[in-house]
Amino acid sequence: MLLRHTTAKEVDRKALTVNPAKTCQPVGAMYAALGLHGCLPHSHGSQGCCAYHRSALTRHFKEPVVASTSSFSEGSSVFGGSANLLTAIETIFTVYEPDVIAVHTTCLSETIGDDLNQIVSKAKEDGKIPDGKRVIYCNTPSYVGSHITGYSNQVAAFIKFFSTSTPKKRNVINLIAGWMEPSDMRELKRIAKVMETRTILFPDMSGVMDSPLTGKYDIYPKGGTTVDEMIATGDSKFSIGMGTYCTQDACIKLENKCKVKFEVMEIPIGLKATDRFIMSLSRHGNVPVPDSITDERGRLLDLIADNSKYFYDKRVALFGDPDTLIPLVEFLLTLDMKPVYIVTGTPGKHFDEAMTEMLKERVPEAKFRSGEGADMFRLHQWIKQESVDLLIGNSYGKYIARDENIPFVRFGFPVVDRPGSNSFPHVGYVGAINWVTKLLDVILDHQDRTCAEEKVELVM
Repeated sequence: MLLRHTTAKEVDRKALTVNPAKTCQPVGAMYAALGLHGCLPHSHGSQGCCAYHRSALTRHFKEPVVASTSSFSEGSSVFGGSANLLTAIETIFTVYEPDVIAVHTTCLSETIGDDLNQIVSKAKEDGKIPDGKRVIYCNTPSYVGSHITGYSNQVAAFIKFFSTSTPKKRNVINLIAGWMEPSDMRELKRIAKVMETRTILFPDMSGVMDSPLTGKYDIYPKGGTTVDEMIATGDSKFSIGMGTYCTQDACIKLENKCKVKFEVMEIPIGLKATDRFIMSLSRHGNVPVPDSITDERGRLLDLIADNSKYFYDKRVALFGDPDTLIPLVEFLLTLDMKPVYIVTGTPGKHFDEAMTEMLKERVPEAKFRSGEGADMFRLHQWIKQESVDLLIGNSYGKYIARDENIPFVRFGFPVVDRPGSNSFPHVGYVGAINWVTKLLDVILDHQDRTCAEEKVELVM
């Protein structure tokens, strides 16, 4: 009943967003900071902001997300939060003993104009940062960009504060991870290990946001990229950034600072994007592609070939983050599906350019939009105009799927109404097999549920 009054007729909206396909920058900064071992994310703003960011991540990962806050009061909201942050730094190192505090700003501290560089410098001068400990920071104003922008800013801050070059380069490839699940990061490390390539993956949430239940609580789980590994990224011979929006700034910063060449590609979701990643890793690591990886690709192709009739010409609507939508749309085209409606709330030209290039010949009627005005209300209006066979997106899409009786595949951030969404990888050939299986399950379940009784078949 929530969306029954959505109309198919679009009205030009210049100052209104309804159900944006994004969330705010600090959520992304907090998530990226959790991928650094022994790091405590710190929200420089009010308690309410920090509570929201933590709950957003906790509901998705079903893991306790630890973060601290400057706890702005009315006074600090007017006169600035410098004193709050100085007190927080001293208290955090005394009580919680992290190796690193990763400070990110919020709307409030950005509007006031707090100078994090000046505040952190004063903390050092006053002896509030113990020897061997670090405080890093990045600016993440919530009123511009999205959680993807915040993630990018935090990853770039890792380069700024840690990466160091020496005269001797090492035969190591940096894998700079865009926004993906811990299971995806674990799969990337498995692929690198199978290919016998020395890599440093950062940030790395595997073992942090999916840590095992042992009966003992650790405020800093054993997973994550270590500080020593982050420092060593400056001596790596090459970097592969996965996701233009999340990693390009970090790649450029690392090249400028430490002269590490780089290549930015899409997150390896699907057949073609994984092909590009595997070949890049092989080329820059100077290693062959092992037969076991080739076999994984063959099993994916066999699964696609066996079930191509279920995918052919199916119309799909998608929403989410640009770095995942771009390779996913490419994969849907590989499956001979038709991605007809795509929206992302994260602004940027790369998404529009990629969609134009991929869809202009195969699906010329497709509609896509990013940034301002690219919200789920508009996506629903497009679906009202001409329906689709499948909807892909985070949990907020369930209302559209229910209202329009459309099969729905949950993917992206956040998925809060189904367990296990972050337990299986979506990257690599294994991830693509998981994708094909997930799509088939939803499509065929819907067919069984809605077909005439005499059409129900045991073998479909």
